Amino acid sequence: MILEAFIKGTMHIENLRIFSDLVDSESFSRAAKLNGITQSAVSQQLRAMEKHFNVLIVDRSQKQFRLTREGDKLYDSAKEILHMYEKLNSELQEMKKVISGTIQLSTIYSIGLHELPPYIKKFMQKFPSVNVRVEYRRANLVYEDVLHNSVDLGLVAYPVKMRQLETIPFSEDELVVIASPNNSLAEHTTVDVRQIDGQKIIGFEQDIPTRKATDNIFKDAQLDIDPSMEFDNIETVKRAVEIDAGVAIVPSATVQQEVSQGLLRQIRIRGDSQMRPLAIIHRKGRVLTPAMKKFISLLTNGA
Repeated sequence: MILEAFIKGTMHIENLRIFSDLVDSESFSRAAKLNGITQSAVSQQLRAMEKHFNVLIVDRSQKQFRLTREGDKLYDSAKEILHMYEKLNSELQEMKKVISGTIQLSTIYSIGLHELPPYIKKFMQKFPSVNVRVEYRRANLVYEDVLHNSVDLGLVAYPVKMRQLETIPFSEDELVVIASPNNSLAEHTTVDVRQIDGQKIIGFEQDIPTRKATDNIFKDAQLDIDPSMEFDNIETVKRAVEIDAGVAIVPSATVQQEVSQGLLRQIRIRGDSQMRPLAIIHRKGRVLTPAMKKFISLLTNGA
């Protein structure tokens, strides 16, 4: 039914993509934003589809977004056609050896600001025809972006396993203690976690994966630590430590500039290294363009 309409030209890829984005996000406003159109235009597209097929697609009697049985069938067919189209487009690009287009990335702040820049620079030098767009987000929103197809790829730490997601490890970073040069810990190059007891602790907010990792470090050392300050991003944590408001445990890569400038001291944690795994995530079944494949290869293999 939907394939017949597509072949006859009464429905286009753009119509199917807008409909698919609407169902995936369950939001008219988000579907509009994803496709660069107004919310009213999304509603008009939906009504046009309902008129064309003479069926009700969305059950408007429900408070929550819900498809009718016919809507479910149309959605499944739309996804199948979109997948075929994207696969064909990707294969044609590969045949022509074309590396171009746009890659939409959603990344947590620490990766985006401190791990990603050298990769982006190298990638742009190798593939100047590819436009890489980066959004800096909290971890939960990166997953949301990927699941809702708002972006092509996500970059996260401590990746969470989900059946809808493909996870590709690409690096890891060591967690270290940071302190102001004026702090009593600053004279140490290594420290036992128990030596932190008695210090004021600057922590991440509880829903941030690195906070959960640091809580586990304290728990393993049998320390009952209650941070005196909590922040949602690495930059604010570093600023608080710089003024000696406390010490913190953070990824080493995020503090190299401040350490080299003498603003912070980096102190390794004695014993087994505390490593923070980093990963690329994308929705399972998503067709990866040649540009996306090259970008993933650069992150995972350096080439």
